[in-house]
Amino acid sequence: MKHYLQFSDFTRDEYDHLFQRTAFIKARFKAYEKHQPLTDRTLAMIFEKASTRTRVSFEAGMYQLGGSVVNLTNSDSQLGRSEPIEDTARVISRMVDLVMIRTFGQDRIERFAQHSRVPVINGLTNEFHPCQILADLFTYIEHRGDAQRPLDCLQGITVAWVGDGNNMANTWLQAAEILGFHVHVSTPSGYEVDQRVAGIRSPAHHRVFQDPLQACEGADLVTTDVWTSMGYEAENEARLKAFAQWRVDERLMKVAKPTALFMHCLPAHRGEEVTAEVIDGPQSVVWDEAENRLHAQKALMEYLLLGRL
Repeated sequence: MKHYLQFSDFTRDEYDHLFQRTAFIKARFKAYEKHQPLTDRTLAMIFEKASTRTRVSFEAGMYQLGGSVVNLTNSDSQLGRSEPIEDTARVISRMVDLVMIRTFGQDRIERFAQHSRVPVINGLTNEFHPCQILADLFTYIEHRGDAQRPLDCLQGITVAWVGDGNNMANTWLQAAEILGFHVHVSTPSGYEVDQRVAGIRSPAHHRVFQDPLQACEGADLVTTDVWTSMGYEAENEARLKAFAQWRVDERLMKVAKPTALFMHCLPAHRGEEVTAEVIDGPQSVVWDEAENRLHAQKALMEYLLLGRL
């Protein structure tokens, strides 16, 4: 049994398999062909943080794979009444086949996984967002690579991360180490990536830039996130001031490669972390990126429950 709690839980070879399966599953979906290997399997989804894309993509995905879904939040479960998460894990994992959790601290999902009898998926924590990066990388492969050799197009590319040193930045850095590309990170002072939290083992796959313009020079992919993530709303006013120079606009995109793509995990605040001209422009692939959460997570669930097909 495997869990998927952060990007580093899987090997390069496993990602090669997942991206190929994602392409296969998406092709079946687009052709209106059934693909239901998880008939009679049940996914429990636990939301301690609000969600749109994560809920829809996992719920629709599990139904499309032939399974069923149980949705739980703090307000309608004993988690909201201070039941220890270890006890919740022991009970729920006796009744379902797979659990997806979207929560605050990474320690909560790790404690759940330690006491679960079934695979656990990280739908987002304060520290990591592996399912989003899984979809982002597949989107890049779709636009710039070959589904039969998905990892080839990632070798040596440069991803520019502009903004907060948050769960997305941490996960991009893990992905770079495993899959062999580079990340240019530019964050305001005081909002840097904590390399200890990110689990970075080597400096070989990333560089830090004080100037976001320099970080974007020659990049193959420019990506960002909201300035204030869930759970940090009290810092919103201070963050608006601190991040004012870390907006992805046409000036930053012009110094990237002419073929560079723009990504954003959404929801986006036009005029804050990205301008409307960029997110709605020709280099943006944010809608493909959002849809690919569905297909990549279907491949992930299939793999965790059935292994390599």
